[in-house]
Amino acid sequence: QVQLVESGGGLVQAGGSLRLSCAASGGIFRIYQMGWYRQAPGKQRELVAKNTSGGSTNYGDSVKGRFTLSRDNAKNTVNLQMNNLRPEDTAVYYCYAFIRTIGTPAVNGYWGQGTQVTVSS
Repeated sequence: QVQLVESGGGLVQAGGSLRLSCAASGGIFRIYQMGWYRQAPGKQRELVAKNTSGGSTNYGDSVKGRFTLSRDNAKNTVNLQMNNLRPEDTAVYYCYAFIRTIGTPAVNGYWGQGTQVTVSS
């Protein structure tokens, strides 16, 4: 059973930094894509950053230049370093991954449980 476990959320003042981590486990054959989305109250879930197995990384426009995604394929982890945080970054951050599990050719999407990030002004 695939699990994505997130950590690192919390409360920080504007201008501060946080680092989110996500570890995938459970019968993984290969991870094709890993990244983060976020959802603020009353808003749609939006892309924060994603990294493909080919190594390319894409960022949402609102976080470019402030957030950095790093991925460790050997450990099945992805980290999100968030600098110069703003109140509008306040949201629940969700880790996601497209994973092929052992014993099947299918690739399925998985989500973590979410971690709250709150940025005070």
